[in-house]
Amino acid sequence: MKTSYLPLLLLFFLTACSKSQPQDPIPVHDSFKMVSKHVGETRVINVWTPADYASSTDSLPVLYMADGGVKEDFPHIANTLAELIKSKSIAPIILVGIENTVRRRDLSGPTVVAKDKEIAPVVGGSANFRNFIKDELIPEITKKYRTTKEKGIIGESLSGLFVMETFMQTPELFDFYIAFDPSLWWNNHYLVKNAKESLAKLPAEHKRLWFAGSSAGDISVHTNSLAKVLEKESPKTLVWKYSDEPKEEHSTIFRATKVKALEWCLGKEGI
Repeated sequence: MKTSYLPLLLLFFLTACSKSQPQDPIPVHDSFKMVSKHVGETRVINVWTPADYASSTDSLPVLYMADGGVKEDFPHIANTLAELIKSKSIAPIILVGIENTVRRRDLSGPTVVAKDKEIAPVVGGSANFRNFIKDELIPEITKKYRTTKEKGIIGESLSGLFVMETFMQTPELFDFYIAFDPSLWWNNHYLVKNAKESLAKLPAEHKRLWFAGSSAGDISVHTNSLAKVLEKESPKTLVWKYSDEPKEEHSTIFRATKVKALEWCLGKEGI
């Protein structure tokens, strides 16, 4: 089947451009820099903690996110967490945002598709970025903050692809995974085509996966396909939910469904 890449490229670049348009109040948070050997550069890390974190002695789970700059998705996710915690819809949690430098390099895996490689001068760096999170960032957060062993990751579009790739390839890294409109078309939908084999290798520990697909045809076809694979091949240790959102567009699905995703993963059914 021949695939049209023009819609894919437009979605890709429009999503990337939207990251530079802050629309939300920036919450009080910590910010620090750390030098990474894995990605070979200095990265800016933003950390939001719940209102009573400073006055308590509780250790909290951690939610990690790429696209985590103050001019990216960090403010609206932090503000949403604050509202949900205040209403007792979810348990308190720490948010760690990783500000982008070369987004398409860090969040994409290798590809054999020539059109994929035209998206940016450098792609396919997700393994290095994941190692940065695993070997450098998580230990630093554990050292700086009171954390439990419970941790998850959240992302949308290309960041959602990174979430799904991490779940499929290194599922032991996080306890729960949240992906909105993940760009599963990447590398000729490699993750979906190999999902059965990946699911068979999931660790014995319980994992949670929530993902959503919008009306974007080049994405929904693959999120729907993945849901069908999960229906047949999901092990008992995996609790998952697919939120099919045909009324939402690629540009609206993150904000439209973030509350239901966070409540499902972090509410009574989650932590």
